[in-house]
Amino acid sequence: MLKKRDLQDCHALYELMVHPDVFPFVRQKAATYEEFLFLTKQTIEAEERGEIISRTILDEWGNPIGTINLFDIQDGAGFLGTWLGKPYHGKGYNKIAKDAFFDELFFDLGIERIFMRIRKVNGRSFSAAEKLPYTIFANETRKSLYDELNATADIYNLFEIPKDLYNLHSMRQPYVFQEEHLKEA
Repeated sequence: MLKKRDLQDCHALYELMVHPDVFPFVRQKAATYEEFLFLTKQTIEAEERGEIISRTILDEWGNPIGTINLFDIQDGAGFLGTWLGKPYHGKGYNKIAKDAFFDELFFDLGIERIFMRIRKVNGRSFSAAEKLPYTIFANETRKSLYDELNATADIYNLFEIPKDLYNLHSMRQPYVFQEEHLKEA
């Protein structure tokens, strides 16, 4: 479902990213394919330096369909940025990708908290964040960070995902048996 960023995926990802329903909400915008290649190369190098964690989201057949990233990593925290190509909206990929990414961040890479800044005009992302049982609406609880994000204009809402709340949620999820395990029993 997720893999480290690779220049070979750039053409497919660029075509998905430039859709008008996707492009306005992508943090690392590129006006041309060549610029997207350059940004992807910079992202790969930034991950090697520990500044970002970036993955390509894949569909069931291994095709790239979007990206999920942790930007501005500092003191065990960072900002989530994710996008999916328009043909993949509303099909459950976002939740699956976030679960896999959060597991990697919290349990393998030592991240303690994830912040999500969501544009107030992006109702789709706001609704998705509210549905996650491990998110905290943090406009008031992280007021100084919220004010910093909105220093020039009231643009963003702020959500927080602490590791302990995500872990508690993960432990409460029932184990789902794979069909092949059931046949063996």
